Amino acid sequence: MELVEIPSGTFLMGDDHSRADESPVHEVTVSAFRIGRHTVINSEFQEFLRATNHAFFDRYLKEPDFCAPDQPVVAVNWFDATEYCKWLSGAADAHYRLPTEAEWEYAARCGSRENIYPWGKEAWPQLPELHQRFQNGPEKVGLFRTNAFGIYDMGMNVHEWCLDWYAADYYQHSPIANPRGPETGKRKASRGGSWRHQIKITRCAARSSIPPDYRYADYGFRVLQEMKG
Repeated sequence: MELVEIPSGTFLMGDDHSRADESPVHEVTVSAFRIGRHTVINSEFQEFLRATNHAFFDRYLKEPDFCAPDQPVVAVNWFDATEYCKWLSGAADAHYRLPTEAEWEYAARCGSRENIYPWGKEAWPQLPELHQRFQNGPEKVGLFRTNAFGIYDMGMNVHEWCLDWYAADYYQHSPIANPRGPETGKRKASRGGSWRHQIKITRCAARSSIPPDYRYADYGFRVLQEMKG
């Protein structure tokens, strides 16, 4: 599991010029952490399955468009992803979990308000090298350039589960330091773009959510390692 160390910092989270659930823009401080350089891939997830006998709907691990060892694992629900993090924590003697929305956005933006997308300001029309990709499934990780922190594929390829419960109005009252979402909810937050969409990349601030037990062929996850104090 290759990780990128992200320094602590303060940034402006959200977007006042897009969807209502991204507003208001507000100041957030996050502690330092390490995050996966890429989303969890099939070979890594299969190691977890072999070690734990975790019950998993593995149809896509057998389909040609989805089964390459270095493609993102897909059709994982939120519970699958959290169980993987628990297993990895024991195997690596460190605390792994899913990133919060705040941690994900901070890592995607590299802490800078100027980075509308993880790589800067270039939107879909300005990225012709991507327009013929992601046709029948997610691509192998690491084929597009990294962001300034050295992280691959944020904002594209597969949606990524986050730790938080989702609430459309959460930004109106979220804490400044290390927000982790509402205490309860019906949907879990997710971030990032999807190979299934017509426009396959998303802004750093863009939010999405689905019920935690849902499994889709464009949902995967990225791990975060908490740093020991």
